[in-house]
Amino acid sequence: MAQPVNLNRFRKDKARADKKARADENAAKFGRTKVQKAVEALETEKQITSLDQHKREP
Repeated sequence: MAQPVNLNRFRKDKARADKKARADENAAKFGRTKVQKAVEALETEKQITSLDQHKREP
């Protein structure tokens, strides 16, 4: 005879797996490393500085 299955445990395990999959998907989509954030900040600062240098004084 087969072992009985605890449906609550099955439901909770499935919910955990779905939540983990969603978290992994969001991490790939939105997550950036600290180095990537720093590089982006430096590039933004460089662009702002370049634009400020090209402004014409009245």
